[in-house]
Amino acid sequence: QVQLVESGGGLVQGGGSLRLSCAASGRIFTVNSMGWYRQAPGKQREMVALITRTGSTNYADSVKDRFTVSRDNDKNTVSLQMNSLKPEDTAVYYCNANVHMTGTMVPRDYWGQGTQVTVSS
Repeated sequence: QVQLVESGGGLVQGGGSLRLSCAASGRIFTVNSMGWYRQAPGKQREMVALITRTGSTNYADSVKDRFTVSRDNDKNTVSLQMNSLKPEDTAVYYCNANVHMTGTMVPRDYWGQGTQVTVSS
């Protein structure tokens, strides 16, 4: 199996910064895309930022120019640097990775347990 472990959430004032990190471990042959989703109370889970193995990125319009996603392929980690945080960024943030497990033919998505980010006004 594959596990994703997140860290770095917390409470911050509006305009502040936080950094989220996520490490993938287990029977990993290769990790394809990695990234972050979030879910606010009463809302659907939405994509925040994704990064491919080769470093191509995709961001939600609401976080462009404020958030930066990065990864370390050797360590199977992905990070999200969040600057200029707004109260509307408050949500549970989930790490996502598309992983090709050792001994399998088809990659699949895995999710972290989620980490709370709360931005006060």
